[in-house]
Amino acid sequence: MAAKKSSTPNRAFKVADQIQRDLSELIARELKDPRVGMVTIQSVEVTPDYAHAKVFYSVLTGEPAATQEALDQAAGFLRAGLFKRLHIHTVPTLHFVFDRTPEHAADMNALIAQAVASRSKEDTE
Repeated sequence: MAAKKSSTPNRAFKVADQIQRDLSELIARELKDPRVGMVTIQSVEVTPDYAHAKVFYSVLTGEPAATQEALDQAAGFLRAGLFKRLHIHTVPTLHFVFDRTPEHAADMNALIAQAVASRSKEDTE
């Protein structure tokens, strides 16, 4: 007889995805802190017991350090907002982490463009 597959990892991904969507909306619509500019929630990682969530974000406008401080101070408010929206037993404690991936991607794109431009100069000479 085949063993039943656990749906826990799939559920954890769904919960993390829902937290990402809800946090994005809460930050954009309800968080009135002027230190928080245009924030993008890149991803959310939830622990297996749903006690903690790492929220990876990037900043389009504003200072990353000031945004980090504001988000850390607003974590309780945002968690309360999630409690009203999520239908799970435990709403995780939020831990915000600045994600530098978009910056690294822009740097890599610039390097690639520079390499392509130098290669095309060599081909024409």
